[in-house]
Amino acid sequence: MILLQNISFGFPGGNLLFNHINLTIQYHTKSALVGSNGVGKSTLLKIIAGEIQPLNGNTNIQGNIFYVPQMFGNLNDLTIAECLRIDQKLHALQKITNGEVDEIYFETLNDDWDIEERCQNALEHWGLENFELTQKLEDLSGGQKTKVFLAGIQINQPDIIVLDEPTNHLDREGRKLLYDLIDKTDATVVIVSHDRTLLNLVDTIFELSNQGIATYGGNYDFYAEQKEVEEEALQNDIHSKERALKKAKEKERETLERKQKLDARGKGKQEKSGVARIMMNTLRNNAEKNSSKLKSVHAEKISGISGDLRDLRSSLKNFEQMKVNFNDSNLHSGKVLITAEDFNFSYGKGKLWKENLNLEISSGDRISIKGGNGSGKTTLIKLLLGSLQPSEGRIKKADFNSIYIDQEYSLIDNDSTLYDFVQTFNDSAMQESEVKTLLSRFLFWKDTWDKKCGMLSGGERLRLLLCGLSISNKAPDMIILDEPTNNLDLQNVEILTHSIKDYHGTLLVISHDEVFLGEIGTGQELILN
Repeated sequence: MILLQNISFGFPGGNLLFNHINLTIQYHTKSALVGSNGVGKSTLLKIIAGEIQPLNGNTNIQGNIFYVPQMFGNLNDLTIAECLRIDQKLHALQKITNGEVDEIYFETLNDDWDIEERCQNALEHWGLENFELTQKLEDLSGGQKTKVFLAGIQINQPDIIVLDEPTNHLDREGRKLLYDLIDKTDATVVIVSHDRTLLNLVDTIFELSNQGIATYGGNYDFYAEQKEVEEEALQNDIHSKERALKKAKEKERETLERKQKLDARGKGKQEKSGVARIMMNTLRNNAEKNSSKLKSVHAEKISGISGDLRDLRSSLKNFEQMKVNFNDSNLHSGKVLITAEDFNFSYGKGKLWKENLNLEISSGDRISIKGGNGSGKTTLIKLLLGSLQPSEGRIKKADFNSIYIDQEYSLIDNDSTLYDFVQTFNDSAMQESEVKTLLSRFLFWKDTWDKKCGMLSGGERLRLLLCGLSISNKAPDMIILDEPTNNLDLQNVEILTHSIKDYHGTLLVISHDEVFLGEIGTGQELILN
């Protein structure tokens, strides 16, 4: 069981990331934690896993935990055995096998006599049979590091599995193995992920926001349906408040007009009846005070309704306002852009692909490029764009413009300010005020325009790039996306999906996210071996 009571956390010198969070997760349940980038999902996972301690509050976690982190940089100097926390057991088993009978070795091993066999079977299951437990983690690719930790689940057999974006670097086969593991395990599972296939394997969704944690008793599809219901109710509330605001303003106008008519009529009668001037001034001052009081009452009511309306509108999804309205490509559909014949590439260790490739890409094609980790997907893109040359065969390109968006959004200049970067897309001499309006539409407010791009999160980098594309008056003839959904939260994945769906140029996508590929409509597949 996982029980968090009144948990708060913040970084030194900063605001609280979350405050007085309460969370209960029952035995043998499978749960996912969702929410916007920066809201604290990974931090909350680390608190559950015991990696960090909260500022205050109580944690009560029963059972042994195995934690699969999102980032592995601080573990690169460790061996695989040390990362999986089995190095001491393996050392103790080796000592006992060599005839040493010190009691400490038996206590450390704790009757886990088949630890070596489990390690071998787990690594083989995840396609890591050629790796030694003494290897340093720094020698492995991102996908291999993730697989090492997933193998650690089978080796350690924990009561609680905590996973932070486990599919980020996994290829298709790795994802299938992970889905199967989550589906069949009897352990308690807590996941942070944007992989909707994985999220549909859980039975509870916890949504973390600035308001706390909301619970949805179902998988991701159920959660999405409930959010649509909430969104519809929110729209109804907004329309109701808009009507109330209009009615309040009309009421204010009618009341003030009626008051002015009554005051004018009363003044006329007083003048005709010969009321003294001093009395007239007193009556006029009283009338002005009453009018001012009346205005204040209506202004307070209107201000209250307006405030409620702003709060409601701020809760709306931002998909439509951040959607990129791509112009049509200048190239006619079907024009051949790239012809690649009998080509391959060598890094000095032989051919990258077992068989030479032949490929033709035409304007309007939407192609997904698939293959296992290390199959050369990114190398293929570099060859097609001309930044690498094939070691054999030839690649012929027509004249077209393209934009390459990798998973780090490295197209963005980290040393540039947000405003200066989007100005590089301003090829139509858009006015400064219009550029700043678009920045605000993509949720970059005035106080961020001078911020350095290097300080942005993955989701913010995506939004900045989409903002730049909105400023440009030319749609690229080709967009290449290399694992674009990695490091994005679900909201930003949907923003990207909504933008790309309406793009009519040529699209090449490297992605293992089958839901994303289906939603953006990639009809052709290129599978690398």
